Amino acid sequence: MPEGGATAASKVAVDIGGTFTDIALATADGRIHQSKISSTPDDPSRAVIEGVAQLLAELGLDPAGVSEVMHGTTVGSNTILQRAGARTGLITTKGFRDVLEIGRIRMPDMFDLTWEKPKPLVPRRHRLEVAERIAADGSIVTPLDEAAVVAAGRALVAEGIEAIAIAFLNSYRNPVHEQRAEALLREAIPGLLVTSSCAVLPEIKEYERTSTTVVNAYLLAAMQRYLQRLETGLRGIGIAAPILVMTSNGGMLAAKAICEKPVLAVASGPAGGVIGAARLGEARGDRDVIVFDMGGTTAKAVIVEDGRPTMTSEYEFRDGISTSSRFVKAGGYMLKVPAIDIAEVGAGGGSIAGIDKGGLLVVGPQSAGAVPGPACYGLGNDRPTVTDANVVLGFINPSSLAGGRLGIDKALSEKAIAQHLAHPLGLDVADAAHGIRAVANANMARAVRAVTVERGRDPRDLTLMAFGGNGGVHAFDLARQLGIPTVVVPPLSGVFCSVGMLASDVEHIAMATVVRRLDRMEAAELAALQKGVAGEVDARLAADGYRPDRRAIVFEAELRHEGQASELTVPLDGDDLERLHERFAAEYFKTYGYHDTTPVELMKLRAIGRGLRDNRLDFADMKVAPRAGSSGGASRAVSFARGEPAVTVPIVGRDALGSVPRPGPLIVEEFDATVVVPPDATVHCDAIGCIVVEIAA
Repeated sequence: MPEGGATAASKVAVDIGGTFTDIALATADGRIHQSKISSTPDDPSRAVIEGVAQLLAELGLDPAGVSEVMHGTTVGSNTILQRAGARTGLITTKGFRDVLEIGRIRMPDMFDLTWEKPKPLVPRRHRLEVAERIAADGSIVTPLDEAAVVAAGRALVAEGIEAIAIAFLNSYRNPVHEQRAEALLREAIPGLLVTSSCAVLPEIKEYERTSTTVVNAYLLAAMQRYLQRLETGLRGIGIAAPILVMTSNGGMLAAKAICEKPVLAVASGPAGGVIGAARLGEARGDRDVIVFDMGGTTAKAVIVEDGRPTMTSEYEFRDGISTSSRFVKAGGYMLKVPAIDIAEVGAGGGSIAGIDKGGLLVVGPQSAGAVPGPACYGLGNDRPTVTDANVVLGFINPSSLAGGRLGIDKALSEKAIAQHLAHPLGLDVADAAHGIRAVANANMARAVRAVTVERGRDPRDLTLMAFGGNGGVHAFDLARQLGIPTVVVPPLSGVFCSVGMLASDVEHIAMATVVRRLDRMEAAELAALQKGVAGEVDARLAADGYRPDRRAIVFEAELRHEGQASELTVPLDGDDLERLHERFAAEYFKTYGYHDTTPVELMKLRAIGRGLRDNRLDFADMKVAPRAGSSGGASRAVSFARGEPAVTVPIVGRDALGSVPRPGPLIVEEFDATVVVPPDATVHCDAIGCIVVEIAA
């Protein structure tokens, strides 16, 4: 509860991955407990409810004592990937029916002649026009044809449409027509899911605004059903606490708000880990890090600079590598919402390896997921995965994972690799396993380069912070490929996305579209704009129950050089226009490598209101509860390089490491993750409990 008071309550954070559902629970004494349970793709809420109930029972805690449930969900992204959203219709201004298909008139790769544009989530027959027109200055040119709106809504419902998006031209300047159209549809067709662009994205650029609104409408039914099931299930086990959902930009919002704007949580899953990494980096005195999160299905990379994750105001959700649309355009569905700038590739522990039509070894993006999982799980999959390669080479425990909860059969891994890769390619099993790792590592290195080299940053100057169930298994290879000298693996690394949620705050965002040259603005004008958007977020935080001393507001500005199409975001404090110009010039040079003397335009002003949660996790004072599952005193043969003999490597728990560097090779095994230290590296634990691996030059 935001106002505090009852400090004896516990807090639960849950992140659903493609293979495992991860749970972190902070008790009243500040200790963090962890658990893992296989995800349930048929109904993701089932794993959440079963896993939380199981952990509470293990700890002997009363479910009624849980004060908050924080949740990172893949429901939004999976709904788009599986094309399982609501049957959606669009009502738009006459003459703008084809905005979705016209888009930006670009291709993600100009040399790929096989590329096909993603099919719009709303087919053309379900995009209807009505007479209305608002000018760019907000004045009404053509009044809204109200009868046409109702007729269009009824015609779409007769076609089986479940959700309708409304996107009129220039509604960001004057939303009156959209608001009236939404009211008419709700009144004429009770129960219809309706969303308008002025409520979702009151910004310039009709394609981006229309696309974002359509995605929001497409996700409404799935997100609402899921969160209702989750709430009902949690109440069924005795938890009546409010549910907070992680948004794409790393903040938290109440489940009710996400039910209205699910588009804000499409990239919900990895955001918790990024926020946790940023706050952990600050606690370690390392504010510039590369975040590397490798789970069972995907691997993600983000750059944190000066303690702040790199953000983007738009991204395209698509298959394959997903990066900020600043560099790759037209590859997927445009979402113009604030989000952490994440590069993601389909290379996780469950990614399936095979041979393509040209006879080359490929890995992913198809994943074995939680069911049936890698071949070594023995659940029916006979195709090799990255996890199978790691088992064969000795990087991963060949008998069990997750403290013995998940049985592993190395013979099944060897059989899968031999049948599908080694024999067809004329290799032995170990060489084929090394090939799987090499291809997967190359794919993941692409993601790291996408957020560093392609952003004008040198990865050699940064620390690689690795987590996720497989992050510590592959981090040293990535560091070696990219010349990164130091790898840091945080405590609870296998459930770190959940841990990061314990360190996050509730966030509300308000935005004003400006489109004014800086050299033609006055400080008073900027101050008035700040006051307006700050008032909006402050009111929302107050409605959430946060006292004035628990509310904080920061500002960001989106700027561009006059005549350009893309903006850069910089922090804004005060109303100093000259300082704002300097910050933009520095960010522009850092990103593009040159200075531009063209006048600068302030396009948008954003206020971010943070509700500072009581007892938020402080990594400097982090307490990790011990958990059965760590190894110690054992050893096994590990093959670090193709063509070289395997070496016997000691297996230890994290508690065996001290502050004095210890030479590799060795493997750290814990309940939630494995960390591999290669022969040419040293390892120690820092004061917080992070494993620090120094790679030889």
